Amino acid sequence: MNIFLTGSSGFLGGEILINLSKRKEIDKIFCLIRAKSEEESVIRLHKIFAFHNDYFDAKKVIPVYGNLTDPLLAKNLAENKELQDINLIVHSAANTSFSPIYNDMVENVNINGLRNLLEWAKTLKHLQTFTYVGTATICGEGITNRVVYEDESPDLNSKHFVKYTYTKMLGELMLHEYLPEDKILVVRPSIIMGDTRPWLPRSYVILWALATANLMRLVPVDSDSKLDIVPVDYTANGITELLFAKRHYSVYHISAGVKSSTTPKEVSAAFETSFKDRPPFQFINIEMISQMKKWAKGILKPDSHLNKYTDYLEYWNKIFEDKGALRILFAGLEPYMKFINLGQIFDNSRLLEDTNVGPSESSSEYIKRSITYLENIDVFEGAIDP
Repeated sequence: MNIFLTGSSGFLGGEILINLSKRKEIDKIFCLIRAKSEEESVIRLHKIFAFHNDYFDAKKVIPVYGNLTDPLLAKNLAENKELQDINLIVHSAANTSFSPIYNDMVENVNINGLRNLLEWAKTLKHLQTFTYVGTATICGEGITNRVVYEDESPDLNSKHFVKYTYTKMLGELMLHEYLPEDKILVVRPSIIMGDTRPWLPRSYVILWALATANLMRLVPVDSDSKLDIVPVDYTANGITELLFAKRHYSVYHISAGVKSSTTPKEVSAAFETSFKDRPPFQFINIEMISQMKKWAKGILKPDSHLNKYTDYLEYWNKIFEDKGALRILFAGLEPYMKFINLGQIFDNSRLLEDTNVGPSESSSEYIKRSITYLENIDVFEGAIDP
């Protein structure tokens, strides 16, 4: 079996690649690598395996120099004779930014990039499955405080906090314009954060929001809101197992589900005592974030409710010297807080039925192994590109 993988240098894609490289039934894995040259693409591929000292088989794992958004991508891939016998495509690449300043880039990568890949995929004579890595959050902001099922999405009437989830919804719909139903597999991870293994994660994506909340300690979310968070290694394992499983469905949530979901209160309790120099966690209404922004601008009215949290405001004055940077921090954090407040849990019974991966470990447990890395995260850098 020959596989074509996108996103191999990313947080999730890197773990998927490592998993696939260990499967004996796979002959070759071709990885689309965005780079300035073919030489750089080879170097980047080597780094993926070197990150956690995994074995790199240069005969099995082969870089393909290219860019998803290149209008000539489909043509270039079709002309590559090595790719004519591809059996399985795993499209993991995406621009996941929540920041509105990157909306055009998000749309270009997630929509135009997917279209370019599908134009090539539909010409492959031996293609068995096109696996699209989406997100469970395409259900939108209209569903709150309950379990969400696979068949509820995609829904064009759903509203979205960020461009990313909207484009991933459109991407799912686009698949059916190019490929027959029996060749489509959609996997939808919920919120991916951290790694259950006690080592440095490939990326601080999402973990950035946790580090920011840990620094602020006054957090505008419902402390008891349900959180569906999964670690990257569990997500990669679930996707890999689905690729080779006897599947009864075409769409699967890779999620914590009812059994392994948690809450902001439980997650914060997992590491609160590890930072004893900070105030205790205090959770406030999400509407207060507008007052937080005004406080950072120096225009908060004296009678505002936020002024009641004197100890926290004094603490912020002490640790945040640049109020301008603090405004950026609040803006970057806001969409994360909105997602948390939705209280969405994504049903994972299909995954558990068709694979042997079992339920995920709760984030309030495995996150304890990532405590040492929270202090390494530059929260302001993360806020610029959340």
